[in-house]
Amino acid sequence: MTDPAHLASLWAPWRVEYFELPRPLPDFLAEAAQTSDDAGHLVVLRRKSGFLIMNRFPYAAGHLMAVPYRKAAELAELTAEEKLELLTLAEDAQTLLRKVVGAQGFNVGLNLGSCAGAGLADHLHLHIVPRWPGDHNFMTVLGATRIIPEGLQSLYGKLVEARDALGLPGSKPS
Repeated sequence: MTDPAHLASLWAPWRVEYFELPRPLPDFLAEAAQTSDDAGHLVVLRRKSGFLIMNRFPYAAGHLMAVPYRKAAELAELTAEEKLELLTLAEDAQTLLRKVVGAQGFNVGLNLGSCAGAGLADHLHLHIVPRWPGDHNFMTVLGATRIIPEGLQSLYGKLVEARDALGLPGSKPS
């Protein structure tokens, strides 16, 4: 019989990047908003007042975020156009994730304020997390471990390819 203690750990060396980030977190969203290096910042789609970016430390493969270019901590600080565009970006994210990772459901939401889990409390962003039947299985429940089955760069390439194939408004050739 195998010793079950060796099953308590999974090799995930990319996670060290998250733990090594300076605290408080740098505003990687403002940096991504201002850059022209979309691939380097995992920006999938840009629109007039916001953009769609991959979460570098995802809850599930394909975890995306819709982000206004302008920093705001509260929804009340956004214009009506910015609010509408966040929802439109969330809709685009769902379209891409259905096509690329076969998502069958989604968790979509905001973490407003640090006590609500916002890593960047002064730059709100809308999370779009793809879901599948049974995606929270024994690994999550008993092992307190999530499995992310695909690397960020590989998935980024597939999302950009799907974005261009679908001709989503705001798409630009990579």
